[in-house]
Amino acid sequence: MANIIYGMFNVAKTALITQQKAIDVTANNIANVNTEGYSRQRVTLEQNEPVYYEGGTLGTGVQANRVIQRIYDRFINQQLAESESDLGRWEAQLETLEKAELMFDETSGYGLNDAMAEFWNSWQEVSNNPDGYTERATLIADTQNLTDVFNSLSAELTQVQSDNDASITGAVEEINALTSEIADLNLLIAEVEAGSLHSANDYRDQRDLKLQELSALIDVDSFEDDDGYLTITTANGNTLVDRTNSWELTTYTNADGFEDVYWTSGTGTEENITDDIDNGKLKGWIEARDTIIPGYLEDLDDLAAGIIDAVNTLHAAGTDLDGGTGTAFFTGTDASDIAINSDIVDDSNLIAAADATEGIPGGSENAIAIAELQNELLMGGGTATFDDFYNALAANVGNDIYQAQVNSDHQTTINQQLVTYQQEVSGVSLDEEMVDLIQFQSAYEAAAQLVTVVDEMLQKLIEMV
Repeated sequence: MANIIYGMFNVAKTALITQQKAIDVTANNIANVNTEGYSRQRVTLEQNEPVYYEGGTLGTGVQANRVIQRIYDRFINQQLAESESDLGRWEAQLETLEKAELMFDETSGYGLNDAMAEFWNSWQEVSNNPDGYTERATLIADTQNLTDVFNSLSAELTQVQSDNDASITGAVEEINALTSEIADLNLLIAEVEAGSLHSANDYRDQRDLKLQELSALIDVDSFEDDDGYLTITTANGNTLVDRTNSWELTTYTNADGFEDVYWTSGTGTEENITDDIDNGKLKGWIEARDTIIPGYLEDLDDLAAGIIDAVNTLHAAGTDLDGGTGTAFFTGTDASDIAINSDIVDDSNLIAAADATEGIPGGSENAIAIAELQNELLMGGGTATFDDFYNALAANVGNDIYQAQVNSDHQTTINQQLVTYQQEVSGVSLDEEMVDLIQFQSAYEAAAQLVTVVDEMLQKLIEMV
């Protein structure tokens, strides 16, 4: 009889301990309901090993499995990491293109279209009064405005490239910090889970969150080995994390003055991986810096060079008020350095308004010819005017913005759906946790009541003895 009573005491004791553990885990879930990256946990309850008694078996209560179960879906987490990489690329590209869009937006201010229109109109005014000082001074002023706009656009686009370059350098530093932290978490997880007696759930949550942050910056491949270590490589196979070790990225200035990304091996060998980066914010910044913005600059330079060549050709063949010829109206070769000839700024008489067959003063045929350059098909291989060419450039910027916005919005939607799926699997539901808490609390109170009952039985037995 005494053995049975003491057995019941043991059943009550293990029930109290088990339900207390379940309450602790539930409380931890509730406490972390708003913690980013937290996966809810669950205690697995198991029957204790039964004992044989008088030819039969007798249950010995309940126990909690030592390994606290982490509720998560590895496949969804992998998809989310890939989605973060796609989203990072389009967000970075959109951020860059929105800066460029402001430079070509003429709806709220003075832009290149206005500057070109005033430039051509000033030549028309000079043709109407070729000897007028006011008309010539206005042409010089409008030309300086035009060249200033060209110079400013070129400088601002180049600055966008420099901003992206700084972002790339910063991203590389952040990547190195994340890979180092993941390697440290690998070690912590391995230490906690040695012998499989415990589960490093919190460290695993932290590691998954770091992996998502890393994926947003650069496309990576990852897998977990049987020992719980997460191995991470770049898309082209260079190792970033292997067990408790991490490999760093670095940057070096290339021939264009921008930073290329290099992977450094354990032996110190450095490999340029810039062209192998296919996703993440790094891809967005690199693509904008090395492809998209240079395309805008090239078109802007072509437009400036076209105006320089066409105007200079006619102006050099014309006659100025002093009877001279051969003076270049513009200096420079592209948008970055286009400028009006300083000699003309100092002496407006050097503006060649007349052609070689006209008398001076009074000749205006050359000014008329230059003014009419506005309507000639001199750009795009003879298919577009200067205005058409610039408008096409501005339209390309708008189209690139639209495409980046569409891709960003699409990827944001996908990302949100995956986050929703992840939360459905791993997220904490306060309603469910409260139900579990009440259930475990009731079980705990019942076990405590069992202790009281068994104690009374034991007292009765002692009294009988």
